[in-house]
Amino acid sequence: MAKTSPKAPIFDGSHIPDQVEGVVDATYDWVQVYWLKVLIAIGAGAVIVLALLWVRRLGDRLCRKPGFAGGWGVILGHAIARTNLFFIVTLAAQLVSGYAGAPGEVAKTISFLFTVASVFQAAIWARELILGTIEHRTQSEHYSGEALLSAMGLIRLLVTAVLFAIALVVVLDNLGVNVTGLVAGLGVGGIAIGLAAQGIFGDLFAALAIIFDRPFRRGDKIAYDNTTGIIEAIGLKSTRIRAFTGELRIISNRNLLDKEIQNQTVRQHVRISLMIGVAYETPPETLARLPQLLTEIVEGEGGKVARAGFESFGASSLDFALQFDVPGDDWATAHDTRNRVLVSLMKRFAAEGISIPYPTQTTYTAAPDGTLVMPYPQVQPVEVHRAD
Repeated sequence: MAKTSPKAPIFDGSHIPDQVEGVVDATYDWVQVYWLKVLIAIGAGAVIVLALLWVRRLGDRLCRKPGFAGGWGVILGHAIARTNLFFIVTLAAQLVSGYAGAPGEVAKTISFLFTVASVFQAAIWARELILGTIEHRTQSEHYSGEALLSAMGLIRLLVTAVLFAIALVVVLDNLGVNVTGLVAGLGVGGIAIGLAAQGIFGDLFAALAIIFDRPFRRGDKIAYDNTTGIIEAIGLKSTRIRAFTGELRIISNRNLLDKEIQNQTVRQHVRISLMIGVAYETPPETLARLPQLLTEIVEGEGGKVARAGFESFGASSLDFALQFDVPGDDWATAHDTRNRVLVSLMKRFAAEGISIPYPTQTTYTAAPDGTLVMPYPQVQPVEVHRAD
């Protein structure tokens, strides 16, 4: 039976002392030969570190100025303040190592440390910018105290996990590790989690879409499907709408955004439409000046006429269309204006002698023998005798 040779260990620690000794010897020789450049590089690196620390302190000051740049300065300040000291030191070393003529072993070590520090620092900056932007939107749109803010812990966890997973993959790839299997595993795991919680994630992303796209805000009057009401709360999963009929209606954010939403709060006016019929016996001269008469009535009550004119020949009337706008978005004010316009219209028509026809019905009563019984007394004809 053939003997199999033992497998080499994955990690052989016996060469570590030799490698460390080689780096130390190379560094010692480098300092002896280029000591002046090394001192200049150390001084320049110290200046760079102090400058970056001053910038980080500037970020702390921006965090204490909530009104700067509309609140965006606080977000930038938080990101700058999260700059790690290890990243600052490795950045300075990377910038000055070329001037000092660092040997290959030292240059590779500095480059590796700088790569690790910069990748994770980029992940930290991205996390602060993303979370800061979400928090800024929620505060600027007055979502404070709602369930959506309580979801910031979950959002922070998701953003942190995704960004640092990407950073880890990038670092391992720079180390020469084959990350194809790791990326595939993360992808499969992400798909499995997404399928398991697709309802929650769908509503969460819909809530974020409401914040950024702003189709409506809390306190807005909206209409969707057959419901009209006022937005009371926008939560992580659902939005609560107080209907004008009194009940509280709850709909998931994802389903709500899939519908056509009419935001009535942002409209500039309320349009009232009326159809007014006048009798066919109305003189043509009166019909010709009727649009101007309607305009005068509406403007006298504070409305603005959009259309006033002859519409059609009705079954028992000549129909005129009247459309006018009431400034603002208050239905109560619009309805009150509508009532005043109708009353003024009746008064003006009465003064002008304009008749508004309405359906009438005449009932005839028959006697047992079939003759009609008139509703008024019948006058007997008077016989006239002519003298011969």
